[in-house]
Amino acid sequence: MAYVITEECIACGSCISECPVEAISEGDIYVIDPDLCTDCGSCADVCPSEAIHPDK
Repeated sequence: MAYVITEECIACGSCISECPVEAISEGDIYVIDPDLCTDCGSCADVCPSEAIHPDK
């Protein structure tokens, strides 16, 4: 199950360098490509706004 970034994202960039498969794209709100995400959770661990969660 891939992780998703919610509207609480503040586009700080903390998660970008943590993703081992480069599944996160920058923007006003960052986006995780579900086809690339390996469900490791590294991005969620470093998110200061707690905007990254496992997809339901």
